[in-house]
Amino acid sequence: KEREALAEAMIPVIGRLYRENNVSLYMYGKSMVNQSVIDLMKAHRFVRQMEQNELSEYETFPLIKALSEMNLGPAHIDVGKLTVRYQESGNGGKLVEFLQKEVGDDIGNTRKPLPEPQDVVLYGFGRIGRLLARLLIEKTGGGDLLRLRAIVVRKGKSIDDLAKRASLLRRDSVHGAFDGTIRVLKDQNILVCNGNPIQVIYANSPAEVDYTEHGISNAIIIDNTGAWRDEEGLGLHLKCPGASKVILTAPGKGNIPNIVYGINHHEITPESKIISAASCTTNAIVPVLKALQDEYGINKGHVETVHAYTNDQNLIDNYHEGSRRGRSAALNMVLTETGAAKAVAKALPELAGKLTGNAIRVPTPNVSMAILNLQLDSETTRD
Repeated sequence: KEREALAEAMIPVIGRLYRENNVSLYMYGKSMVNQSVIDLMKAHRFVRQMEQNELSEYETFPLIKALSEMNLGPAHIDVGKLTVRYQESGNGGKLVEFLQKEVGDDIGNTRKPLPEPQDVVLYGFGRIGRLLARLLIEKTGGGDLLRLRAIVVRKGKSIDDLAKRASLLRRDSVHGAFDGTIRVLKDQNILVCNGNPIQVIYANSPAEVDYTEHGISNAIIIDNTGAWRDEEGLGLHLKCPGASKVILTAPGKGNIPNIVYGINHHEITPESKIISAASCTTNAIVPVLKALQDEYGINKGHVETVHAYTNDQNLIDNYHEGSRRGRSAALNMVLTETGAAKAVAKALPELAGKLTGNAIRVPTPNVSMAILNLQLDSETTRD
């Protein structure tokens, strides 16, 4: 019970650091922000997988409390790793001195990550859109980073369209319940999520939207519809008053750069107006391909992804324009194409023309697996 009480005492301290100082605390990569008592206790036990010895709340709470008294600036701090380093340092009771050395650059630093809050608009509110909404809302913090200001969708036929969209956000069949509160202001077409008002704008195309009418300016438009994937189509967003940049949540066509963060994000410049975040498969395999290419060189290869079914497939057997997608997604393994091989070449130009690919859609609603069959330039061993 004493450990539970300590975890309970951590919650307001962690929350205050997050809201007032923009400091996010982690336990070996697991976020400690907006977590329950049980979640925090589980996070401490998770450390066993890394250090063969779980951390105790008795060990981490003094460190968290000391951090809260240091007037920190915006930072991401892994409390678990800091605690282990402190134990290994043998500093005894000199906790404050240890922390001043470790996070000294962030003490009293009132700089802001962004000159002013960045407005974000979700164009589309399907599977990807709702998951993005969850992430943006959960990471709102003090409101001086990314702010989800609006969601653009086509008007549904139902009179309770907004309530239905709120319900889809509130409960997800795969990812569970939304971690927070959602209120519907029907007369104003607003969803209030964790106290943050999000305007729902009904439109059939970007040409119908004026974001400045809703107090939105210089916004990043995240197009998760997949309806437009080239510069001409996505450029329609840039013509909307209040929009400044566009991110596509699918592989882009033509000259649109496919960005895999950590690999080629340096290609993003202040002048970049339209970029693609590539696909799930591309983001999964490019870091591995990059490491293998740098170490051994890749002569050629094939990518086969065993992919969860998507909304484009039929629930039961029925006509479909695709060659095989007419078969029931819940009952069949459906062989289909994937654009991952071509998308890889945009992130890693040295692999252009060296990879082929296909996908097998299987009866699972979530998670996919990519199998790489590669012929390397240099000899390797199993080790």
